[in-house]
Amino acid sequence: MSRISVRGFAVASATAVTSVGAVVGVASGADTASDTGDRYEATAADQTLLADIPAQQDVRSQYASLTEQADAAADTAQADARTALQEAARKQAASDAQDKKEAAEKAAAEREAAEQAASRDGSSFTVQSSYSISEVQAIARQMVPADQFQCFSNIVDHESGWNYTASNPSSGAYGLMQALPGSKMESAGSDWQTNPATQIEWGLNYMNSRYGSPCGAWNFWQANNWY
Repeated sequence: MSRISVRGFAVASATAVTSVGAVVGVASGADTASDTGDRYEATAADQTLLADIPAQQDVRSQYASLTEQADAAADTAQADARTALQEAARKQAASDAQDKKEAAEKAAAEREAAEQAASRDGSSFTVQSSYSISEVQAIARQMVPADQFQCFSNIVDHESGWNYTASNPSSGAYGLMQALPGSKMESAGSDWQTNPATQIEWGLNYMNSRYGSPCGAWNFWQANNWY
């Protein structure tokens, strides 16, 4: 039993005894009116102390209520935080999935373009009596994979400046790639001297077979100044 409840029990007992005594005293005529008044005052004071108990109980009830409200607010905040994290994770996952999809589509398009370019050989182009540099470059772009074109172009820039009839009188090297001797390009077509498409086909096959790719050939060229 708590201190308050023990005290309340004691006060209640004393009050009951005092009240009974007062009544008995009055009935027997043993106490004076003054004594009776003092005891009633004491009884009133004790009753005042008893009135304090519900007030203290109300404080405890209010504290418990505030604690429950704080716990409920904390639970709500945690739930909101979890919801926000889950939503952020969902959005990030969706964004990542979209990025992967776009990357896959881009890679597929590049592969398709490379395959289409690789499928075109020198014979698929209309033969002309002469070709400008821009026309020769346009043919090369259609034959060389897109991710290898710059490396291919770098080599041709250094070897012939995109002149398909370029000839080295001292070595006998000929054409866009300065094949040595030039006649080895006949493996790609008998018109190797006049058709840049035939020269490009031969050059691309040569770079792929010897260096793995035009970029492999360009890496070797930079290190050795020839390929």
